[in-house]
Amino acid sequence: MQSFFEHSILQRAKNKGILEVHLHNIRDHSTNKHKQIDDYQFGGGAGMVMMIEPILACIESLQKERKYDEIIYMTPDGELLNQKMVNSLSLKENIIILSGHYKGIDERLREHIVTREISIGSYVLSGGELPAAVLVDAIGRLIPGVLNDETSALTDSFQDNLLAPPVYTRPADYNGWQVPDVLLSGNDKLIEEWRHQQSMERTQKRRPDLLEND
Repeated sequence: MQSFFEHSILQRAKNKGILEVHLHNIRDHSTNKHKQIDDYQFGGGAGMVMMIEPILACIESLQKERKYDEIIYMTPDGELLNQKMVNSLSLKENIIILSGHYKGIDERLREHIVTREISIGSYVLSGGELPAAVLVDAIGRLIPGVLNDETSALTDSFQDNLLAPPVYTRPADYNGWQVPDVLLSGNDKLIEEWRHQQSMERTQKRRPDLLEND
């Protein structure tokens, strides 16, 4: 997952001191000589479970350094990630994101330590690193100074419960494929009206559920 942050907008944000992302290996907090962090589940059944002790030791060591606003566990049965949630999390100062593995983490951690559980979709991955990277990216790009144009994030899909309108760039005519005339008109009012109408139509066609929830 480190390579993801080394070649992205987030790396530039880290270089500017706007955003800090630290990766912690839970195995470093295992007291087992084999650095074991998982064990068989009580009651039997297939799959291993991540143990309480190393996870809690890792979290408690971090909490000694600073206060955390959220301890988030990435899990398929968590609250489905959406833009409203991302907007809210971008206002937090410090966040711990816990990536699950195997059959997940001991339930007692979810009951007593985790403050929020988030899913990126109704499917299962081999680990929580990719979902954690998705969450970091979604949050990070909203922090002022991360994007070169701070207004860009405000016009993304889902910010106003609408999908973003179509976008075009040069050339205006490519093999007979034309850019809509209104975008070449220079009339800001007409352009904004066109974009809003396109957003409405695209949302109605592709994600009508967003309009129902508005």
